Amino acid sequence: MEQNEIKKIVEAAFFVSEKPLTFKQLSCLFEDVESGQLRTAIKGLMDTYNQQDRGINIFEVAGGYQVSTNPECARYLEKLYKTRKVFRLSSPALETLAIITYKQPITRSEVEFIRGVNVDGVIRTLLERGLIKSKGKKKIPGKPVMYGTTDDFLQYFGLKSLSDLPELEKFHLPEANLELAIKNDAGIQGKDNGQDEYFETA
Repeated sequence: MEQNEIKKIVEAAFFVSEKPLTFKQLSCLFEDVESGQLRTAIKGLMDTYNQQDRGINIFEVAGGYQVSTNPECARYLEKLYKTRKVFRLSSPALETLAIITYKQPITRSEVEFIRGVNVDGVIRTLLERGLIKSKGKKKIPGKPVMYGTTDDFLQYFGLKSLSDLPELEKFHLPEANLELAIKNDAGIQGKDNGQDEYFETA
């Protein structure tokens, strides 16, 4: 198959997909196209869209490729969607999401000991919005759920993968607090620490 034909099909796939398309998904479109040919076609399309100052770009995001508008056009396009509901996260949600992002997989109790507040409502919101998901259960009594980020998280923040995250000083969870968090996850009653608990919502 000729390169122009491959590029035409890939371009059409980009425009009909609401999610980033992985190389494997794009490969499934063809029966007689080698990996090298497909990679050349994708690169050619990206060069065409990204290097000619166009209103549409092709980005590598969340482990795949996606067509999106040029960020420079955002302030003009906003005029077309003034009534559209904007997906925003509150400060508590962003703080909780940052902890989960850099410490994943992590349990709810471990997040709470880092933040110092109850995060049930915030985690529920992050789950509903598809930014985090269950990453299995911790192998301790009680088997608490561990959380981590999703491909939708990468797409929301425009990241190719977690390796693209900026370096951040490691969150430090004191050993005493970690032990207490694990006990709490396991359903073991700890001693009252004399602090009042309060709740946050996203």
